Amino acid sequence: MKRIILLLLAAQFTFAVARAHEPVAMESRSAIEAAVAAAEISATPVVAPASDDLTERKPFLPTGRRVDRHVDRNKFVYKGEVMLGIAASYGTLDASDADIMLLVDDVDFGLRRTQVMPYVAFSYRDNRSVGLRFGYEYLNGELGNLGLALGSGADLSFSLSDIELESENYAWSLFHRNYIGLDRRGIIGAILETELMVKTGTSSFAMGKGEDINYAENKNFAARLNFNPGIAVYVFPEVCVTVTVGIGGLRYNQVRQCDAYGVETGRRDFSALKFKFNVADIQIGIVAHLWNKKK
Repeated sequence: MKRIILLLLAAQFTFAVARAHEPVAMESRSAIEAAVAAAEISATPVVAPASDDLTERKPFLPTGRRVDRHVDRNKFVYKGEVMLGIAASYGTLDASDADIMLLVDDVDFGLRRTQVMPYVAFSYRDNRSVGLRFGYEYLNGELGNLGLALGSGADLSFSLSDIELESENYAWSLFHRNYIGLDRRGIIGAILETELMVKTGTSSFAMGKGEDINYAENKNFAARLNFNPGIAVYVFPEVCVTVTVGIGGLRYNQVRQCDAYGVETGRRDFSALKFKFNVADIQIGIVAHLWNKKK
């Protein structure tokens, strides 16, 4: 009887111990199964979704090797600067400069042209400015003699002599300048200028001598849209030298011819769109910046 009671107590104790350790075994088994599942998921290769846009997989341009030089960030003119400048040009032309000696002979002429243009400008933002310009142009010349001879076969020849020309014109213009700094220190810059100009003046012609002189006067009017690129260099911290050249644009000219008594005898209108490098329209100027913000 005692043995039976002891066996029953031992069986009950073993069952109780087994029930006490059962949750731990279940928890250990669950942890092991979760670790195995995570390992299987991490070992599974990830496949990227297909895309029809080739630029998402490979850039069209090698952006890693592209170099941005930031040319537009080089400041040459600062916002708020007021600029006072003057540009001038002078040129002469005489018989020694004329390369038409195969058609004409006994040539004697001279031509002189002077132009002065003061202006004021304001920089409304970095490397951008607007301004007003006033111009005065004086031109005078004389033709002492000019003979044209095309040979005996053409039977055409004539000569001109004692002709004088004098012209005075005044111009007003509104211009916009875009500067591009060519170095980081802001010493050298390129100029892109657009100009809207109106010009008026008179030209007089006189032919002959003494009592046989003939006189005529022209009244000139011109409206132009010009493009004047150039370059500017600071020679002092607040002073720079500019060189611009006219390459043409849209123009309209009107000439009214009058006699010695002021009566209109003829009229001519001309309009054109031309772009060319004009050597006679090279302007050299000097500009003072009244507010030196570069400091």
